[in-house]
Parts: sequence; C-alpha cells; structure tokens
Amino acid sequence: MQHDKSFKREMLAVLPSLRAFAMSLCGKQDRADDLVQDTVMKAWAKQESFEAGTNMRAWLFTILRNEFYSQMRKAGREIQDSEGTFTNNVATQPTQHGMMDMHDFRKALEELPDNQREAIILVGASGLSYEEAAEVCDCAVGTIKSRVNRARARLQELLALDENGNYQPDESAASVMSQAFVS
Repeated sequence: MQHDKSFKREMLAVLPSLRAFAMSLCGKQDRADDLVQDTVMKAWAKQESFEAGTNMRAWLFTILRNEFYSQMRKAGREIQDSEGTFTNNVATQPTQHGMMDMHDFRKALEELPDNQREAIILVGASGLSYEEAAEVCDCAVGTIKSRVNRARARLQELLALDENGNYQPDESAASVMSQAFVS
C-alpha cells in the first residue's frame, strides 16, 4: 500500500509535463487529455514493472510517446490531411498577433522531421534534460543534442530569425505559447 501512495504521488507530479508533451504531439487539447489519460491508465496497470528509485518522468514520457505512435498507426486508415488543406478550410484565421505568431511557430514545428520535432519538444517545451530525452527516445545523448541543434537551426530559418535568435514574442504571443505548452 505504501508503494501505491508513493507511486501515485510521483505520477501526479509529472502530469503537467505529460499534458504539455501530449499537447505538443497532438495539437488538440481533447486528444492530448485522452492521451494522458491512456498513459496514466497503462502506467497504473503496469506499476509493478516500474522500479522504485528510477526516473518516473522518463518512464511515463516513454509510455505516452509509445501510445501516441500506436494511435497514429491505427489512425492510418483515416483521411490524411498532412498539408492542412481540409483543416485550413474549416479553421478561422486568427486576428490577434499572438495567435498568428503561434500559428507560424506550429507550422514551422510541423515542418521539422519527426525525430527533431520530438527532441526539441522534449528538451525545449517539456523541460527534460538531454539525458532524460535520450532515455525516452531510446538513443544516445549526443543524438538528442544533435537533433535539438538541427531543429533549432531549422526553426530559426523557417521563422526568419536573425543569427542571434532575436525573437521576442509580444505579450499576447507569450500568453498563447504558455497556455499551449502548459495547459
């Protein structure tokens, strides 16, 4: 019973980061919430396979990542809209500068190769260390560092930032970005 309480406490502490990572993968709040719920249910059912004292955060991120990819494989039978043709026709264009900046950022993020996008989200948005991200992605720390570096360079190019990376979002953009990665 004591193990259940400490396991639950550790798992609950990671939920905000899990939710932010899920949101960055899914792009939709309801899908992200479902993904986090699926992750928590799987983790709870398999808690005996978690070794106390190891990295709960990396373990949960790995479960979430694997669940996301499993769901994406299942969704392969659905209509693909990789270029956003259908989505752009039903979406209303943002009127605030912050929303437009976030749209540009998301679009640039989507253009990154999957492994670079995943690495920069884990390290940049979710706050994992390079070591934790390497554990989640099951690769070497140097590989994660390289992916993050290439992703940053590509984002800088796609967003037309100067070489110093002088992008300072305005107040509304900062608000939108913090809600998108924390909510």
